[in-house]
Amino acid sequence: MYGYIGSLKAKPGHRDEVVSLLLRGAEGLRAHGCESYVVATSNSDDDTIWVTEVWQSEQHHAASLELPETRKTIAEAMPLLTGEFTKQETSVAGGLGV
Repeated sequence: MYGYIGSLKAKPGHRDEVVSLLLRGAEGLRAHGCESYVVATSNSDDDTIWVTEVWQSEQHHAASLELPETRKTIAEAMPLLTGEFTKQETSVAGGLGV
C-alpha cells in the first residue's frame, strides 16, 4: 500500500473553507482505491492543514489526481492557499483501518 502525508498552508482566515473543500468528495475516493483519507488541522498553527492518505497503490493515488472532481477541488482551493506545501510518501506496513 502507498501512503501520502502532506501539509498545506491556508491564507489567514481560509483554513476552514479549505478543509471543507478537501472533505467534500472524500467518500468518493474509496471507489478509486483510497483506503484512508484524513484531513486534520494543526493545534499549533491556525493556517496549517494535514492530509494523510492510504491508497492501494501509487498508481491509484496518481489517477485520483486526474479525476474531474479532484481537479475541480484543487482549482477552488489553490487561491485560498499560500503555496507552502510539504509531502512525504510512505510504504504502509499496516495498522488500524488498513
